[in-house]
Amino acid sequence: MTTKRKILVTGGAGYIGSHMVLALLDAGHEPVILDNFSTGHDILVPEGVTVVRGDVGDRHVTDALFAAHDFDAIAHFAASIIVPESVADPLKYYINNTLNTAHLIAACVNAGITRFIFSSTAAVYGEHMQEPIDETAQPMPVNPYGASKLMSETILRDAAKAHDLSYVVLRYFNVAGADPAGRSGQLSKPATHLIKVASELACGKRDAMQIFGTDYDTPDGTCIRDYIHISDLIGAHMVALDHLMDGGAPVIANCGYGTGNSVRDVLASVARISGSNLHVTEAPRRAGDAIYLVADSGLLKRELGWVPQYDDLDAIVKSALDWEGKFPD
Repeated sequence: MTTKRKILVTGGAGYIGSHMVLALLDAGHEPVILDNFSTGHDILVPEGVTVVRGDVGDRHVTDALFAAHDFDAIAHFAASIIVPESVADPLKYYINNTLNTAHLIAACVNAGITRFIFSSTAAVYGEHMQEPIDETAQPMPVNPYGASKLMSETILRDAAKAHDLSYVVLRYFNVAGADPAGRSGQLSKPATHLIKVASELACGKRDAMQIFGTDYDTPDGTCIRDYIHISDLIGAHMVALDHLMDGGAPVIANCGYGTGNSVRDVLASVARISGSNLHVTEAPRRAGDAIYLVADSGLLKRELGWVPQYDDLDAIVKSALDWEGKFPD
């Protein structure tokens, strides 16, 4: 019988956080959501789940929350995540991602909360010749988004050395798709993730889309990414939680499949599965986009026992299209 745990999920009304809330409920745990709803949605919050509206960086909010609840762990998803925006407005990212995370960690230390799961990103690696990338690669972020997350990792590492705190940092590659049961998915407006944008196009919610950069040194000239199904990503968080609850030491691990798909590969999958002719135009490269990001996730499998269930681009695309079809307007 699983011991019921109380877990704070920051950003729990957002795309990834809401899937974590569902997984915790499915496993018999008690999630509590902290979200300022700047990008979160009430529709993604399951009935009966406690929701606190506020910022993770507001110590008045977090101190009161930690005084009211005895949390077993924190799963921290709340962040700004759009690479081009981070280039245009870097201070927003250093404040929202790095400074607010530091405040949250400080509140955890003050309250005696000893387990922390951190949502990081492959963007910490920047441009690497290593294919695929494992955790020994030297982080060299090429945009403020990646830099803001790497700074947060450093703060978490140093805090754990000084205090009774253990953590798992999960470096996401490209997360996509939706809950197979149709309970949650992406509602981002405006959409910025490739599979989300292409799914909107296939469903008639936009007239056209662009490929940003077709002259990269890749087989078809477009960027290559490792797309991971949201349910497998959340599966990594659940094994991370088990690891920490068992007294496990800090871990930093990649979350991906080790399979690279280009922008054109994704568009071909969306067109094939939807039966649509996608109106796609070509545009110049965007600042801050890495050419190739594919994960070596061997450490996650070895150390935490992660077993992916949805390692298939077409399966990811189909779940995204199914979710998009639930919202015809």
